[in-house]
Amino acid sequence: QSQLVESGGGLVHTGESLRLSCASSGFKLDYYSINWFRQAPGKEREAISCITSSGEGTNYADSIKGRFTISKDDAKSTVYLQMNSLKSEDTADYYCTAVRSPLIRRSCILPSWDSFMDYRGQGTQVTVSP
Repeated sequence: QSQLVESGGGLVHTGESLRLSCASSGFKLDYYSINWFRQAPGKEREAISCITSSGEGTNYADSIKGRFTISKDDAKSTVYLQMNSLKSEDTADYYCTAVRSPLIRRSCILPSWDSFMDYRGQGTQVTVSP
C-alpha cells in the first residue's frame, strides 16, 4: 500500500529544535512536490511549506520563515522539515502531502488543504512548552 508517513514529532521547550520526516512507502518521491501543513488546536489547517519535485524551489509561510527549512532526499524518499527556534504557537499536528509533479518547476505555491493531493499523511504531533 502506497502511503506517506510523518515522524519526528514530540514535546520540546521554547527555543529548541525538531526535525520532522515525511517518508513515502510504495512509491518514490522523485516526481512529487511535497507540502507541509499544520493544524493548531482550535485553528484551521494551514500550509506552511512546500518543495518542488526537483527540490530546487521552496516556499514558506511568513509564520515560519527564517526558522524552518524544508529539504528533500529522493534517495531516501523522504522530505524533512527542520524546525528551529520553536515557539509555543508552533504547537500543532503536522501533516505532509504529495502531489505528482513530473515537470521541473523552480517554485511552488502553498496550497490549501482542499486542493487535490495524491497522498496525505496521518500527521505527527508537535508540542512546544514554555
